[in-house]
Amino acid sequence: MRLRLTSLGEVLIDAEVKSVRAEDGSGAFGILPRHVDFLTALSVGVLTWHDTDNTAHHCAVRGGVLTVNDGDVAVATREGVVDDDLNHLESTVLASFRSRDEEEQKARLGGHQLGLRVAREILRYLNPGRGGLP
Repeated sequence: MRLRLTSLGEVLIDAEVKSVRAEDGSGAFGILPRHVDFLTALSVGVLTWHDTDNTAHHCAVRGGVLTVNDGDVAVATREGVVDDDLNHLESTVLASFRSRDEEEQKARLGGHQLGLRVAREILRYLNPGRGGLP
């Protein structure tokens, strides 16, 4: 089966593989040849695959989408770092990915809260006698 991993248009992996292991919101899962067609959103984690020589390889992914179509696996991620040193990926790269994801979530939440405050002020302005929201 073929594994193709891309990050922002750059091909990180394009190889024949024996198996793939990844993680989504429900946990870790594996894919072997002849797997049924499949689509899932990946969590921040490590994608592991075994090549045709049965050597394990790893790539830290910052989320993404994994599809299995006609037995081939395609992964599109926002960011990926290929490194066969699993300890390095888990201790350094994944920590960085998780930290950035938390910062982005806080920024999105802040933007939503600002939008709500603006909407309240507009309602308060449009309905001065009612004091804003009903």
